[in-house]
Amino acid sequence: MRDDFLLLNPGPVPMSEAAREAMSEPMVSHRSAAFEAVYERAQDGLEYVFERSTLDESATASGGEALILNGTATMGMEAAVANLVDEDDELVAVVNGKFGRRFKRIAERHCEVTPVEFDWGDPVDLDAVADAVSDGTAVVTVVHNETSTGLLNPVEEIGEIADDHDARFVVDGVTSIGGDEFRIDDWGVDIAVTDGQKALAAPPGVSALYVADGVDARIDGESAPFYEDLDWHSRKADQHQTPFTSAVPLFRGLAVAVEEIEAEGMAERIARHRRQSTAFREAMWAMGLDSFPALNDATDYSNTLTAIELPEGARDDDSGAFFDAVSDRGVSISGGQAHLGGEIFRVSNMGTITDEQLLRGIRTIGEAFEEVGVDVATTTGVETAEEELGR
Repeated sequence: MRDDFLLLNPGPVPMSEAAREAMSEPMVSHRSAAFEAVYERAQDGLEYVFERSTLDESATASGGEALILNGTATMGMEAAVANLVDEDDELVAVVNGKFGRRFKRIAERHCEVTPVEFDWGDPVDLDAVADAVSDGTAVVTVVHNETSTGLLNPVEEIGEIADDHDARFVVDGVTSIGGDEFRIDDWGVDIAVTDGQKALAAPPGVSALYVADGVDARIDGESAPFYEDLDWHSRKADQHQTPFTSAVPLFRGLAVAVEEIEAEGMAERIARHRRQSTAFREAMWAMGLDSFPALNDATDYSNTLTAIELPEGARDDDSGAFFDAVSDRGVSISGGQAHLGGEIFRVSNMGTITDEQLLRGIRTIGEAFEEVGVDVATTTGVETAEEELGR
């Protein structure tokens, strides 16, 4: 791998040197005092991120609990759903991308599901959600920042709909928590899920969820898969442990990553992600490219990753040459998922991406398009981004 390799995929994202070094420390028992200290550091840092992801770092939740899971966020999504429903319960799943669909597919294994589906990349119609949720609805699920499309969904408004019917509200904040505003109590979120490898800039393979104050009384661990019994996880968390063998190196990397977030401050971190995502979008538009997702009054573009339509000459069967040209320059970006393959590309600004790295990514994308014969205004794009970044 090149020494100057730049990872701009929407997860895993680059980690700090300190987090990487923490993972290589000598092994200890997951039942030792040494590990318990690591768990406590990681949990304290996560609770800071979950509770203070605001523009002024004010608290938007208190009294809840952050639980760390030995698995990626898909485990957290299933744990959240499976601990809140019985097989005869109804869950309303809002779907407008791959990960909204994943929530639906998970829930179908545990209860009755009423999907509210839109084309991937289309905005959520709140009236359709309101029509689907009733007093008989037990849980509503939605993805805050839809990683597959670069669309920021209206969590606050959907939370109000869920609250009107006393339904539990579960939110995938995988690519927003740690990089954008997230208001647990203000938005009526009962369980929020995030992943180490995304905006937290921690290693893949470990995730976390936040159980809001009072929600633990609704959790039925015995109805959930054995490995995802949240009541058991909560009891062990009181001892700064997990119920089963912990991925010790991953917890160490996570502890450092969340401490680095607290050192930066969530208000500054959110502002940085928003500034960089705006600069990247404006650069793409200045180059003559189009954003992929559509917006309405309730939705917005993601602040942690950007999805752009591939232009003619680099679409479908021609897209491989473009991605190869990007890779040849030591940069890694992502294409579209499932049926969006060959139609879009996605670029992350999550974690510790610097302005200089973002500008390199913009320049690389422009040069790659030019190499495959697509006429784009690379210099104009870079200059536009520099202006947005205040350089």
